[in-house]
Amino acid sequence: METSTTAPLADRIALVAGATRGAGRGIAVALGVAGATVYCSGRSSRTTGRSDYDRPETIEETAELVDAAGGTGIACVTDHLDVDQVRRLVERIDADHGRLDILVNDIGGEHYVDFGKSLWEYDLDRGLRLLRAGLESHLVTSHVALGLLTRRPGGLVVEITDGSNAWNDTRFRETVFMDLTKTAANRLAFGEGHELEPHGCCAVAVSPGWLRSEMMLDHFGVTEATWLDATRRPKVEGEPDPAHFAIAESPAFIGRAVAALAADPERQRWTKGSVTAFDLASHYGTTDVDGSRPDAWRFIADANERGLDVDAADYR
Repeated sequence: METSTTAPLADRIALVAGATRGAGRGIAVALGVAGATVYCSGRSSRTTGRSDYDRPETIEETAELVDAAGGTGIACVTDHLDVDQVRRLVERIDADHGRLDILVNDIGGEHYVDFGKSLWEYDLDRGLRLLRAGLESHLVTSHVALGLLTRRPGGLVVEITDGSNAWNDTRFRETVFMDLTKTAANRLAFGEGHELEPHGCCAVAVSPGWLRSEMMLDHFGVTEATWLDATRRPKVEGEPDPAHFAIAESPAFIGRAVAALAADPERQRWTKGSVTAFDLASHYGTTDVDGSRPDAWRFIADANERGLDVDAADYR
């Protein structure tokens, strides 16, 4: 199948691990807009029930959104901490297409983040679950899938994390378990990039800003249509300031940025790098659904330094 300017990924096969909601769903749909065939994996399904997140979103919904966007969505019930399940998924992709062009490791474990708790106060099972979901699942998936991805030059691995190296290297990320998980995902992309380079493939760590995910909207008791109402909520000790939510970005923002990266014939320039959705959007000229380009990390840094003497509109 020939590619075009309207469907630049029409000949690409993608796997988005953790496509059920949030950034994963946004990326899967954006890849669909660009024409890709997207295997959408996760644990929450209409057929097998909800994961321990106990959320209503399902991978079947994501696959349908990919179809509606112009791509081909394929829902795959997969626990990415189960090596056998991941192996069966990759074998299916191999049998169907004999190739894998794009791997997105999006599983993050945010459900297990407990803000304001020191290492010795943190529930150890939840802390280790966060580490396993946000890092081990990425390692398992890459271990199984990269043999298929490296069969052809041009393959892309995207490690979704929280905060680029530029942000995380000088700041503590809320809890030891979260700090370790998110900084390690950046390093994982760096290591993968080194090992993929001889095969003509690349790996990049990409961080959204403050994501207007389904979970975050529910946390604030708002919808996508009323999300700005969240900025008027009082601050809760140990949690991010709701006033800063004014810079929030929809999942489509990182989705469009990653799709542009995947369509870039010179994407190798980014390999081993750690960037934000804003960095990619600025380079490729993509925007959020409202036409803005939110620079969340710069806004948060300035807001933390100057208090309320900042206007989110100046950072969009």
